[in-house]
Amino acid sequence: MGKLQDTFRNIFKIHELRQRILYTLALLIVVRVGAHITLPGIDSYLLSEAMANKTSDSLLGLYDLFAGGAFSNAAIFALGIMPYISASIIIQLGGAIIPYFQKLQREGEEGRKKITQLTRYGTVFISLFQSIGVVTGVIMNLSYNGVSVVPVEVQGFGFIFTSVIILVAGTVFMMWIGEQITDKGIGNGISLIIFINIINRLPFALLDEYRLISSGTRNIVIEIVILAAMVLIIAGIVLVTQGTRRIPVQYAKRVVGRKVYGGVTQYIPLKVNTAGVMPIIFAQAIMFIPSTVLSFFPDNEFVTSVAGFFDYTSFTYSFIYGLMIVFFTYFYTAIAFNPQDVAENMKKQGGFVPGIRPGKHTSEFIDNILTKITLPGSIFLAIIAILPAFITRLGVSGSFAQFFGGTSLLIMVGVALDTLQQIESHLLMRHYDGFMKSGKMKGRKGGGI
Repeated sequence: MGKLQDTFRNIFKIHELRQRILYTLALLIVVRVGAHITLPGIDSYLLSEAMANKTSDSLLGLYDLFAGGAFSNAAIFALGIMPYISASIIIQLGGAIIPYFQKLQREGEEGRKKITQLTRYGTVFISLFQSIGVVTGVIMNLSYNGVSVVPVEVQGFGFIFTSVIILVAGTVFMMWIGEQITDKGIGNGISLIIFINIINRLPFALLDEYRLISSGTRNIVIEIVILAAMVLIIAGIVLVTQGTRRIPVQYAKRVVGRKVYGGVTQYIPLKVNTAGVMPIIFAQAIMFIPSTVLSFFPDNEFVTSVAGFFDYTSFTYSFIYGLMIVFFTYFYTAIAFNPQDVAENMKKQGGFVPGIRPGKHTSEFIDNILTKITLPGSIFLAIIAILPAFITRLGVSGSFAQFFGGTSLLIMVGVALDTLQQIESHLLMRHYDGFMKSGKMKGRKGGGI
């Protein structure tokens, strides 16, 4: 404990690191304040009562979790940061199949700037589309105690127009905050926004479950057993997905002048879960789209029946969601780890995998192993993601299951480790002990959004 306290003291001894952390905290406070500023012209009390019924045990409840309660508050940050993530997904998918995006990816810094600009444009377009759905399909079509209610003081085109503009501006502002945290703060800004929003829902999840237990609706013994089993399953899955497969690489001896290089065996660590939490976030962003589209037609019977297939606890939703996570795990792994580049670098440095010819054969060998070990990692991620839906069916409240059901915990742990990894780097650069040495904490690279 003493060494851990020394580490925290060292953090605030470094002026640059201290400034970055305080800057990040200040912007995250702005995010939380914006989640409580309700759109103009809305009856906040009637809205909170009606929204509690609409977001309970539903996909909208999960969206509200990622938005930190801003959605149920109909706040200016109600859309959260998900439109930006959706735009990022589209751009990254385009980089795999569209020549124009592939060209931009090869242009270095200029190409990255252009991709960032296109992602911003995409964020505005998606947030415009979603904000219309939220205002017309959600806020203006609520029910309270079985009675249809509209918690809008003055209805009409003016309310819809101003609300849409405010929601789009709120999303763009959050996107700017995320970029500022990444550039001038500590950690990945977009990831930290999701992280702080999820953390905010913990007291409410505990309070909801306490009320249900107090009223006799839930049996505390059964819930403790269910939650203990759930935590054990998640812990086992997380441990498995953090496993690695090491590939030995032999470097031949080279003599340059009087120095001898090589002649040693090193290892390439291939993680079972190279993609981290990104597949879950990507798949979840896509799964929000059908609910947004369906919200435009709240009174249509056919649309209502179709919406049942995309209910948060339905088998169809879980199946499609799981398949998308498997797909995005492979997709993001292919982006994060290129076997061909690894093989080429090994060849240039005189390295080779014993029994495998350098170059193309090495690339195919690494790709084959990566494909095999990614499959169990993707399946485990899918299990983590769909677990809350099944836990909800066993009687645990939706908000509690969503918070502790795997997705939220995995995101929080992943983002926390990534942020501590950056703090660790600042400490080690200035010859201070970091968390790894003092707290025996293992950081990991990547995981940004």
